Amino acid sequence: MNILIKNAYIITMNQKGEVLEKADLAIENDRIKYIGKDIDNFKADKIIDGTKKVVMPGLINCHTHMAMSLFRNYADDLPLYEWLTQKIWPIEDKLTGEDVYYGTMLSIIESIKSGVTCFSDMYFFMDDTAKAALESGIRARLAWGMIGDRANDNTRFDITRRFYNDWQGKGDGRITIMAGPHAPYTCSPEYLKRVAEFAKEMNLGIHIHLSESKREVEENYEKFSKSPIKHVYDLGILDVPVTAAHCVHLSDEDIDILKEKNVSVVYNPGSNLKLGNGFAPVVKLIEKGVNVALGTDGSSSNNNVNMFEEINLSAIVNKGVSGDPTVVSAIEALKMATINGAKALCMDSEVGSIEENKKADIIIVDINKPHFYPIHDIVSSMVYTAQASDVETVIINGNIVMENYEIKTIDVEKIYYNVEKCINRLIG
Repeated sequence: MNILIKNAYIITMNQKGEVLEKADLAIENDRIKYIGKDIDNFKADKIIDGTKKVVMPGLINCHTHMAMSLFRNYADDLPLYEWLTQKIWPIEDKLTGEDVYYGTMLSIIESIKSGVTCFSDMYFFMDDTAKAALESGIRARLAWGMIGDRANDNTRFDITRRFYNDWQGKGDGRITIMAGPHAPYTCSPEYLKRVAEFAKEMNLGIHIHLSESKREVEENYEKFSKSPIKHVYDLGILDVPVTAAHCVHLSDEDIDILKEKNVSVVYNPGSNLKLGNGFAPVVKLIEKGVNVALGTDGSSSNNNVNMFEEINLSAIVNKGVSGDPTVVSAIEALKMATINGAKALCMDSEVGSIEENKKADIIIVDINKPHFYPIHDIVSSMVYTAQASDVETVIINGNIVMENYEIKTIDVEKIYYNVEKCINRLIG
């Protein structure tokens, strides 16, 4: 389908940081064809009036566990290790692939409604996550969680290889695969070393949790006399493209390593705050030139997948922590959720900004609402004012998946019904 959006604000997120007013955007099949004024010679199958609306790149959630929407508000106000060991891991042992499918679908509904066009997930029963992504029309970068003590345990390596063969490039390229070692505290050094070798062999990026809590860092020093960052550096994990979730407790040496190895850090302000894990040194990371993206984490620790909330937190929390209102500007916060996220997932040549020939992953935000008036700075409005509920239309890979607030690709009521069935069985 050829789509023409007319007379809109366009926040491009390109290298120049261009923001256009009363501009048009033409989409031909799955790609952006033209951006500019008065595109009259484009043959459109559908014309969208962009008056009093903002067109911007779709948001990219670089770290989440979508199926954990099933545990939203189930285990709150607990420290990380107690939350994991006493509440989350026991109930996860009961999960089936069907549970993961419906939990993922629930999060995809929430994601699309809040302007997310791509998510990066690490969990298990990932075929069911991939199935949900395929059916819904969203873009997804998926990793089957890998946990192990013995390097000669082939189980998760065989699963990941098969998962890659079955799903890489499906959905017209919307679904792509990574390796997903959970964390240094759940994988032995020998196991992580093999993961590094496996990722090189398969030409895969790695998605991993690193330095999320003080306890994790302290225990790593006790066991190995080094930080988790230095630990995985020495084991070869950082020799492939790495998406490192959290990175809350970092030394200057850690930050230097992340920069040296071009690691992308995924900042999860909502989850880190709620679990009491502290404040990631985002300002230092940015000053060092480390690519910082944004994620929500799972809905059991956040308790949503609302990326507009994370954008807002990423800006205001760092101002409060540093005492400097100039750090993490509005445009920097928006970059974390768009082009920086695309870089973190090695997708920036295709998505993350509105540029000709890039994939048409875009959202339309309705600003004809009282909380947007008066409009002085449209970028600031998206960071400090916009709500997830302001997203009116979502286009992914050139396909309209939500229009006028209505999702076109999912039977929403059916998902709600089946989620309730899953929870009644899991928790009772």
